[in-house]
Amino acid sequence: MTSSAFDTSQVKDKRDTINGRFQKIKSMAASRRAKLNESHRLHQFFRDMDDEESWIKEKKLLVSSEDYGRDLTGVQNLRKKHKRLEAELAAHEPAIQGVLDTGKKLSDDNTIGKEEIQQRLAQFVEHWKELKQLAAARGQRLEESLEYQQFVANVEEEEAWINEKMTLVASEDYGDTLAAIQGLLKKHEAFETDFTVHKDRVNDVCTNGQDLIKKALEETWRNLQKIIKERELELQKEQRRQEENDKLRQEFAQHANAFHQWIQETRSCMVEESGTLESQLEATKRKHQEIRAMRSQLKKIEDLGAAMEEALILDNKYTEHSTVGLAQQWDQLDQLGMRMQHNLEQQIQARNTTGVTEEALKEFSMMFKHFDKDKSGRLNHQEFKSCLRSLGYDLPMVEEGEPDPEFEAILDTVDPNRDGHVSLQEYMAFMISRETENVKSSEEIESAFRALSSEGKPYVTKEELYQNLTREQADYCVSHMKPFVDGKGRELPTAFDYVEFTRSLFVN
Repeated sequence: MTSSAFDTSQVKDKRDTINGRFQKIKSMAASRRAKLNESHRLHQFFRDMDDEESWIKEKKLLVSSEDYGRDLTGVQNLRKKHKRLEAELAAHEPAIQGVLDTGKKLSDDNTIGKEEIQQRLAQFVEHWKELKQLAAARGQRLEESLEYQQFVANVEEEEAWINEKMTLVASEDYGDTLAAIQGLLKKHEAFETDFTVHKDRVNDVCTNGQDLIKKALEETWRNLQKIIKERELELQKEQRRQEENDKLRQEFAQHANAFHQWIQETRSCMVEESGTLESQLEATKRKHQEIRAMRSQLKKIEDLGAAMEEALILDNKYTEHSTVGLAQQWDQLDQLGMRMQHNLEQQIQARNTTGVTEEALKEFSMMFKHFDKDKSGRLNHQEFKSCLRSLGYDLPMVEEGEPDPEFEAILDTVDPNRDGHVSLQEYMAFMISRETENVKSSEEIESAFRALSSEGKPYVTKEELYQNLTREQADYCVSHMKPFVDGKGRELPTAFDYVEFTRSLFVN
């Protein structure tokens, strides 16, 4: 490094750089090694725990058996097996404790997967505790079964002895010779000695039986008390659940009833709106905005309905409304609002472009609302026919079921698909088209009268009528036309107002 042939500072920098990078990779390698060892210990722990869980699960199947033996020999064999199992559990305790200690150490070292370790440990401890409880319960039941089967065996043994001796004491043979009588006496003395022994055995059996009965009664009483307590807790739990369910029913009903009332009031308000066409349109737009805003309230009702379904609540004595029904009614109201807006815009356009008067449009709308009894925004065919008659349409009276070609022709226009109803929009389109035809015809006739009048004056004279029309037509005009009144309120002699006459012919 002392040679001037090299740039010592550059060499030093390179040396320090490579040495720093080497130390860094060394540190990273050590860190990775530590993490790999940690991961290995963790997965080794999980595998050991899985093995122990499998062992516990296997033993739980054995201690969960409902077989407690059908006779004394069977009970004794099962008891021996259970004793071996208990010894195996005791011998396995250190292995269980070892797994728990390893898990606790891993958890305390703040290793990766700490939360999972603690969760698995809690489950493992619970499973081990449950296994020991089941083993203790099965051991107790096997002891009880052994005691019972021993009692049954003793009873059977004594009953066999009694049956055997009954034959002896019930015999009618009392001997017919001295030697025979002496022999029978010896047998009877032997029986009395044996009887004394079995008397103690029978007493022991009876005492044992009484103890079993007492134990059974005590166990039955304890079980009954336990069942009563559990029943009481279940009833209290069910009462709380029913109270919560009833609160949920009332909350749903409160919102559902209020929402339904709002729908009814809003529909009536929209249908019965009055004033100019522009004011009705503005009011309808405001109502429609309100309808859209109320969608959030419907969402709340739907959430309450979902909560009721989750709680398995199938009835509600506080309301007759359902989420499905209210959603359908809201959608119908929303559609009605859009249709009414479109219809009012259509009326305004018709008034401005076709010459149909606003008074005529109001009359059409008023008549429709009169026959729309349920405020649904549509009429059935019979209501529609009555509405047309009220507007001056001369429809023939036909019997029910008889053909009505004139009305059917109108239905071909307003209800071509025959869905059985005529909406407000369809009705107004039909009436506007008919009124437009009338306006055009009125203008044509008015132009004809203007042509009869000299210099296109707004009136026609009696002479002009008789000069250009047949006598019958002229007589009709003279008898039905009103005298013409000028701007100063003066009637002109023999002058008739053909403009007023023409327009009066085409009202509705």
